[in-house]
Amino acid sequence: MGTLLLIGFATIAPTTQSIAADNHIAVSASASIPVKPDMAEFTVIISADAKQADKAATEVAEKYAAVQASLRKAGIAADDAPTTAYTVAPRWEWNGTLQKNVLKGYSARHTLKVKVRSLSAIGQAVDAAVQAGANEVQEVHFVVSRYEAFRQQALEQAVAKARADAAIMAQAADCKLGTLLEASVTQQSNMPRPMYDAMTLRVAAAPKAETTMVAAEQEVEVTVHSRWQIRPLVGSK
Repeated sequence: MGTLLLIGFATIAPTTQSIAADNHIAVSASASIPVKPDMAEFTVIISADAKQADKAATEVAEKYAAVQASLRKAGIAADDAPTTAYTVAPRWEWNGTLQKNVLKGYSARHTLKVKVRSLSAIGQAVDAAVQAGANEVQEVHFVVSRYEAFRQQALEQAVAKARADAAIMAQAADCKLGTLLEASVTQQSNMPRPMYDAMTLRVAAAPKAETTMVAAEQEVEVTVHSRWQIRPLVGSK
């Protein structure tokens, strides 16, 4: 479990008279938990150019089969390497003499999204795709599989901090803390979804050395904005 960092912000009316009129105090508090990614995802692009569309498609199909077979050997299940896009399209080129685009052939492109459930296997999975004929590896992300659990933990801690700060403020103002009137949360995480970019690699040839990647520690941080009812203590001025 990560170390918890709590930060609080609060506002309160300066006098008992203004508190009585307003009848609430506003408190903001933050909680931050360091987390370590434990999974990874990356995009594989297989492409080919040819004079005829069917030849480009055939070449991509052969590469696709080889890449999938290589990923199986690397421990990636078929369900963890699904197709996300596939296109076969004409390839045009500007002809200065004719002053128009002319057909130069066809391009086929097959895109996969690969999920690696063991972070230690990310390099092996990337190499498996590249060595089997993948043309590009893009958008490598490291993923926190228990991200939601960490976010909920941070949220609970932030609410507890907000309540504690509100109670202290109410006591200092000769008031008693009442019920929570309103609360909202903002998320301040370095991981939009729970992930972040690691690399984009265009492949010219299969690497000779094994690819290695290190996932940096990230933080799951939430801030709670709350408004609490307060009541003046009996006998307070």
